Amino acid sequence: MRLDDYIEELEPDEEAKRRRLAKEKSYAITDHLADFERRFDDAVSGDTLVGSTAPSIFVGRSNYPDIPVGVLSPVGDEGAATEYVTDGDWYQQGYAIDDVLQRRTGLLNSSKRANVDSPSIASRLTPSVHDTWDGFVGVQREVAIADRPVDLEIGLDDTPDLGLDAGTDVATPRGPRANARNAELRENPYVPRPVKKTLEDDDWQAEGAMTYLYRRGFDVYDINSILSAGALGQTEQRRLVPTRWSITAVDDTVGKYLRGRIRNAPSVDEVQVWANEYMGNRYWVVLAPGTWEFELVEMKAPGSIWNPNPNDDIWLQSASEGYEGRSSYVEETAGAYYAARLGVLEYLESIGRQAKCLVLREVSDDYWAPVGVWQVRESVRNAFDGEYGEAETFHEAVAEVATQLPVSYARLQRKSELAAGLQSNLNAFSNLE
Repeated sequence: MRLDDYIEELEPDEEAKRRRLAKEKSYAITDHLADFERRFDDAVSGDTLVGSTAPSIFVGRSNYPDIPVGVLSPVGDEGAATEYVTDGDWYQQGYAIDDVLQRRTGLLNSSKRANVDSPSIASRLTPSVHDTWDGFVGVQREVAIADRPVDLEIGLDDTPDLGLDAGTDVATPRGPRANARNAELRENPYVPRPVKKTLEDDDWQAEGAMTYLYRRGFDVYDINSILSAGALGQTEQRRLVPTRWSITAVDDTVGKYLRGRIRNAPSVDEVQVWANEYMGNRYWVVLAPGTWEFELVEMKAPGSIWNPNPNDDIWLQSASEGYEGRSSYVEETAGAYYAARLGVLEYLESIGRQAKCLVLREVSDDYWAPVGVWQVRESVRNAFDGEYGEAETFHEAVAEVATQLPVSYARLQRKSELAAGLQSNLNAFSNLE
């Protein structure tokens, strides 16, 4: 389909359909918190949370290396515990911002402090993390490596703090928190065979273990939890990893693996433009013939969550890599870069091609609360469903897409190396040397 026809079809019918996924701002979260408090009172016997089912874990980063480690469990909705796990199903079910916050306000984070290398901050003589299979840290690890939510009994030191942590653009928002005294398993969790293999092979570097699990069909969400629990890597290197860091680490590691898979693949043979919209974020993915290059450009509207002043200009930032990838962490667009890159590389690997790729992310003021970087990952993954627009050249495609952006083509070129042609020219020059 010609690019201009493709863009025309997006307006207004398809866009209106997609925008329904981003609901209007709601301030009903306080009602959900009040409902949680009632359900919590019903679920507590003395100072013990009985009948708890934990589908996932959370590892914080405050006061590193003595950090909070927690198990996340729905209170009063244990039978639907899997629905509280952050993964691609949330996108498939069309979750809006409200839906995510409702899930988070219904999850109790029961946590204790632990050293990243040792389960107890009281004594450095206790076993290191890789040896720990009892106590609170051991139970948390059992939850992380299990293939389904685990039944627990949790002893609490206090009532929960019902405040909502808004989270970041990487980490999903978190709901009520309580200090845990202990936790005990009420069942023997089932651990998949590939996970057992990575646990038992403590000479295996974490990167290799991650890619092994990914090749065995584990999504990055599962691998992230296992890494956070200190269950991957060589013995002396295993440690608890804050959730925010592990999310990006897994996206980066799997992305590098996929980039290696397409290094010698033939190029796409036409310029393609794909589009998607979700939760007030619109994505344009431009693929063009050539060797692997990637750039993410983010545009955040005034009044959106990361550019809250309604009188400010559009916030504009970018980060990129060439054929050999990057040697430093992306500060400019942080976890969104690795999540978007993963979605693109998964698609290219699935068709056995490589390409020059520009991802443009427009964040509107409909994005009124951060839900986590998973929505970037899933939006780009699913951008490749359906039809795409075709253009004669890469720059013609970018110029056409720029007519739909909140910034001018000239401003985009000043910020984007690919839009300006700089990265391609540098690659061509280096190949002649």
